[in-house]
Amino acid sequence: MFALGVALAAPVFAAQSDSSQGGGIGSETHAVPARQSWTFAGPFGKFDPEQLQRGFKVYHDVCSNCHSLKLVAFRDLADPEGPDFSEGQVKALAATYKIEDGPNDAGQMFERPGRPSDHFPWVFANPEAAKAALGAVPPDMSLLAKARTYPRPFPLFLFDAFTQYQETGPDYIVAILNGYTHPGDDHWNLYFPGHTIAMPRPLKDGAVQYTDGAPQTLTQYSRDVAAFLYWAAEPKLDERKQMGMRVIAFLIVFAGLLYFTKRRIWAGVAGH
Repeated sequence: MFALGVALAAPVFAAQSDSSQGGGIGSETHAVPARQSWTFAGPFGKFDPEQLQRGFKVYHDVCSNCHSLKLVAFRDLADPEGPDFSEGQVKALAATYKIEDGPNDAGQMFERPGRPSDHFPWVFANPEAAKAALGAVPPDMSLLAKARTYPRPFPLFLFDAFTQYQETGPDYIVAILNGYTHPGDDHWNLYFPGHTIAMPRPLKDGAVQYTDGAPQTLTQYSRDVAAFLYWAAEPKLDERKQMGMRVIAFLIVFAGLLYFTKRRIWAGVAGH
C-alpha cells in the first residue's frame, strides 16, 4: 500500500518511465480516472457503514503496514455516520495496539494497551526509520483522499460546478489501485504521471478476507478503501450536507419574507 501513498502524495519519488512504456513524466500521457458512483456523492449522499467497515479492514490488513492514520482515533470508528462499529468492537480493536505513554513515576516511558481515545499508532518509530526500511517516508493517509486530485478535462470541469462533483480524490485512488495493467511490470501504472511508480501493486484479488459476502476482488477492495479514506478525510460530511440544506431552506424562506415585505411597504406608492 506504500505504492498508493507514493503515487498519490509524492510524485517526486517516481522513476522516469521508459519511452516504450508510454512516455516520460513530462509527456503527461496518463489516462484520466473514470468517474465512480458513490453513495456519499451529491447533496443528499451518505456514507455506507458496511462499505466503510470493509474499507477499514483493507487499511488495517494492508495499508497500515506502511502508512499512518494519525488524525483518526479508535473511537471515531464508532461514529454512526461513519463505520458505525460498536463500542465493544472499538475497545477490542484498540486493545490490540500498544501505545507508548508516560513518563511514569520513575520518569520512564512505557507501553500500554490502546484505548478508544487513542489515535492509530504508526508501525515505525519515526520518519527516519520508515525511510530506512522503505527508501522513502510513506505519507499519512488521514487526509489523502482530499489532498490528492487530478485535473478534469474540458468541458467536464465546467459541469462539475453544477453537478457538485467533488469525489476526484477517491476516484483517483480507485484508478491508481486498478492501474497496474502490465502483467510483467508491477511498477507500471496507467494513471500515474510517467506511468512508473516506486512500489509494486499493493492489492490483488483475494488479498483481504471479507465476512459480509462482498466480492473479494481488487475492484471491490479499491472502492472500499477509497470510501474509507474519504470518510477519514471528511468524517463530518453528512453533518455538513444537512447543515447546508438547512441554510438553503432558511435563505429561501427569508427571501420570500423580504419579497412580501417589500410588496407591502411599497403597496401605496404609485407605480409599484
